[in-house]
Amino acid sequence: MRRRLKKYFLTGLFVTLPLFISGYVLFVIFRFIDGILGRLINIYFMRSFGIYIPGLGFILFFFGIIGVGFVSTHLFGRGIQRLADRIGGRFPLIRHIYPSVKQIFEMLFPSDKVSQRIIVIFEYPRQGIWSIGFVVGENFKEIKEKTGHDLLNVYVPAVPNPATGFFVFIPRKDVIRLNISMKDAIRLIVSGGLLNPPEPPEDAKQTA
Repeated sequence: MRRRLKKYFLTGLFVTLPLFISGYVLFVIFRFIDGILGRLINIYFMRSFGIYIPGLGFILFFFGIIGVGFVSTHLFGRGIQRLADRIGGRFPLIRHIYPSVKQIFEMLFPSDKVSQRIIVIFEYPRQGIWSIGFVVGENFKEIKEKTGHDLLNVYVPAVPNPATGFFVFIPRKDVIRLNISMKDAIRLIVSGGLLNPPEPPEDAKQTA
């Protein structure tokens, strides 16, 4: 009986704990974002109208981010992004944090250009052991001429932080292309191989 109760307890713990932790993290993020603007605005509303609007700061933050994205895309192009990069690289403390944070966000929330990168596997660090990488470029003329090989520029991400890793040149013939998305690849790396990408539909397998 005791062994059965222990089994039920552990099973229930494995089911509920990830949900509880995920909900708690979302709650903390919500309170933090809501407190940035919502606290000051709600103080004004309470004094002027006697009302309190929960989540107001989060709503304003959400639409503010959309507004910045709209302005950056349609009015100033990449001007705002270049300005943010300039600010992030100028201040003494921020310049050591900003590039890493930006790389992490670019990996976790890839743009259209990044999401179209080719994902490959290749034998490393020895034959029979395979590693995953992102093709970030090709046709480096000087290296191609001096090595005599058609090489690909491959970024090999680290676990569990894909924003760190190393860069290698690999012959095109030695890589195998994977038919998975960048998001699925990132999820696989961040989870340390626990979360495999979903199986592609049959028609996708036939055309790959």
